[in-house]
Amino acid sequence: MIEVNGWRTGVWVRVLGSAAGGGFPQWNCNCPQCRAVRDGSRPCRPRTQSSIAVSADYRRWFLLNASPDIRAQIESFPALHPNGVRDSPLRAVLLTDAELDHTLGLLLLREAGRLELHATAAVHETLRTGTSLLQTLGAYTRVEWRTVATGTEVPLADGLSYRAFSAPTDKRARFGTGEGDEGVVGYRITDRRTGRALVYLPGVQKLTASVLAQLEDCTCLLFDGTCWQDDELIRLGIAGKTSRDMGHMPISGADGSLKRLAPLPIERKIYIHINNTNPILLEDS
Repeated sequence: MIEVNGWRTGVWVRVLGSAAGGGFPQWNCNCPQCRAVRDGSRPCRPRTQSSIAVSADYRRWFLLNASPDIRAQIESFPALHPNGVRDSPLRAVLLTDAELDHTLGLLLLREAGRLELHATAAVHETLRTGTSLLQTLGAYTRVEWRTVATGTEVPLADGLSYRAFSAPTDKRARFGTGEGDEGVVGYRITDRRTGRALVYLPGVQKLTASVLAQLEDCTCLLFDGTCWQDDELIRLGIAGKTSRDMGHMPISGADGSLKRLAPLPIERKIYIHINNTNPILLEDS
C-alpha cells in the first residue's frame, strides 16, 4: 500500500520530514514563517528536514535520504523502532544527492553493524573526497556501497523496486564533483505486484522532458516545494540567490511547478522539502 501519513494504496510510505535544510523553524531565522511557528500567531506546525521511509511489508524499511533529524524521526514512527536488544528495521538508505541536509543523518546511524547505501558514483565521490563523510562513517560501521545507475530497475524486497533518474542541474556543487547528470536524482518506487508507483523528487531545478517522462502514470508524486517565489530569499534580504540558483524550481510563476504539474493526471501531488521562508507553511495563507 502507498501510505502518505495515513493514505494507503499498495506500498507503505512514511513522510519522516518535509522541511528543507535547516528545518522549520530554522534555528537562526526570524522570517514571518519562523516567527509564526514560534509564537503561535498563525496556524503552522514545526517540521523536520526532508526524508521518507518506504516498505512493502511494514517490517523492512528503506530510507530515502538521511536528514540531520533522523533520530527524532525514527522515534516518532514506531514501525522504525528496534524489536531486539540491538537491531533496526532499516535495511538501506537511498540518496538523491550529497547535500548535507540529506546525508548528515548517516553519521547518526553509525551504531549500526552495517549500513547499505545506494547512490550514484558522483554522489559517492562527493561523500568520499568532498565532505569526507564516508571516511568518518566507515570508522564506526561497515558501509556497503551500491552504485546507482540511472534508468536501471533495482529490486529491494517483496516486489518493491526503484529506478533512479537524473534531475539535471547547473547548480555548482560545494564539495567534490557532485554536479552534472548524476549529481541529483529522483527515485521512482514501484510495487511490481500492482504496477503502481511513487516518485520522490525533493530537488529539481527544471522540469525537462526526461524528468516529466518519469512522472507518467505514477500514483503519488512527492515534489520539490522549496520556495514559493524564485526571488523569495532576495525579497526577504536573506540571500542573494534565487531558488533556481540553489537548484530548486519555484512553485509560483508562469514556469513554476504549480502550473506545470497541474494538468498531469496524478492521483496525489504533494510538495516536500519546503523552505522555512515559503508562505505555504502558514495554513491560513
